Formats: sequence, structure tokens, C-alpha cells
Amino acid sequence: FDVEGAHDNGIDAIGVIYGYGTREELQKAGADVIVDSVEELTDCLLEGEGLLPGFFISFEGGDGCGKSTQLQREAERLRACGWRVGASREPGGCPISERIRSILLDLSSEGMCPECEALLFAADRAQHVAETIRPALERGAIVITDRYLDSSLAYQAGGRELTSDEIRGLSMWATGGLLPRRTYLLDIDPACAHRRLTHAEDRIESAGDDFQRRTRRAFLELAERDPERFLVLDASAPADDIAQTICQDSANLVG
Repeated sequence: FDVEGAHDNGIDAIGVIYGYGTREELQKAGADVIVDSVEELTDCLLEGEGLLPGFFISFEGGDGCGKSTQLQREAERLRACGWRVGASREPGGCPISERIRSILLDLSSEGMCPECEALLFAADRAQHVAETIRPALERGAIVITDRYLDSSLAYQAGGRELTSDEIRGLSMWATGGLLPRRTYLLDIDPACAHRRLTHAEDRIESAGDDFQRRTRRAFLELAERDPERFLVLDASAPADDIAQTICQDSANLVG
């Protein structure tokens, strides 16, 4: 009916196969053009002269809060809606950063001083942004990362008790000032989160209860200071409820 209505009014009809209907159905109906993604639709409408701007989302929270699970669910939902989505993580996200990750998290790195740790996280983030995040954003993709700059502020400034301004300045310099447009903070008591872990503790996870409590407090203070960017979620709630809240919020932001 949509295709017929368009043609009856002298309008070309574009069929999108990430919405309702299959390619075969749209071809049979007589769609003038059929596209596979939001990016292809944009290129068709603008005749190659423009791209949708990229959108940057981060997931934050203590280890065991469930952010990785929620990130994957949201990435799958956005892809089903036709968006090109890049899902990444920190530390890591590209080959050089993954090598830095192994140094940061390995128990054999015990004894690393807080300043060295902060510099390695900033180096990881610089490469991650240069090689993965910024190029994807420039292509018009949605980039979702498991941890970003706020983790350094929470873990190194909060947990390790380094100077917050110095940590922020270091990461802002390393990333050229790139910040997410939305940050989902999954908040939960560290003791509860720790019981969720299904793997052996890494060097950061084994830093102790006081460290984890300081880190949680720092995350919440960051969210309080920047309510326009952060959405704080109760990570002890059912996973489906959390996913629904994220879905509703991101739909208002990106579709």
C-alpha cells in the first residue's frame, strides 16, 4: 500500500529491508529503490553528498555491573534498526590497545604505580580513538564502547586517589577532547557486583573493597556533575528492565 500510494501521487518509493517486509516483497510491490541500511538510505537521498553524523555512546560502571551484556543488547537492537554500529572496549579496541590491556590487567603487573597505570590507560585511549572510534564516527556509524574516559576518572582519580584534574587533562589531550554524547552508568554495590564475576580476578578487580567503594562513589559524582550526558541505571534491576530503559532512551537520541 505504501508503494502504491507513492506511485499514485507521482512519488518514488524507497523500500528499506531493515524495517517491515522482505526484499522480495518490496520488489514485487514495485519499489523504485531498495536499501539495506540507514547509511545506504542517506546516500540515496543525498546522492552521495552527505553522511549522517556519527553518535558516540559509552557504558560505564564497576566490574560485574552488567554493562558488557547491556552494550551487546543495545548494539544488536541498533543494527536491527539499520544502523552501522561499532562495539568496542577499553582498555583495548584495536591491536596496539589490546597489547596495552594485557599489561594493565595481568596479575604479573602487580606493583605498577598509579601514575604508570594512568599513563598506560591514556595511551590505550589515544590509540583507541585514533584507530577505531574517530574513523567510525566520521563514517557516520554509531560507536558504543565498554568504558572510556570516565573509567579513568573513577578508577585512577577515585580508586587510586590521583588528582582528578590531571587525569581528565591527560585523557582529554590523548583523545583530542572527544566525549560520548550519552553515557549509561550501571550502578551497583561493589560487593554484589563482585559476586557476579564468573572469571578469575584481574589486577584491577583484585584491588580491594575500599578501592571499589571509592571508584563507585567517583562514578556517581561524575554523573551528578554532568546530568545531560549521564543516565544512571540501577544495575541490580532485572536485565530486561535495564535494556528496555536504555532502548527507550537511545531511541529518542538516535532512533
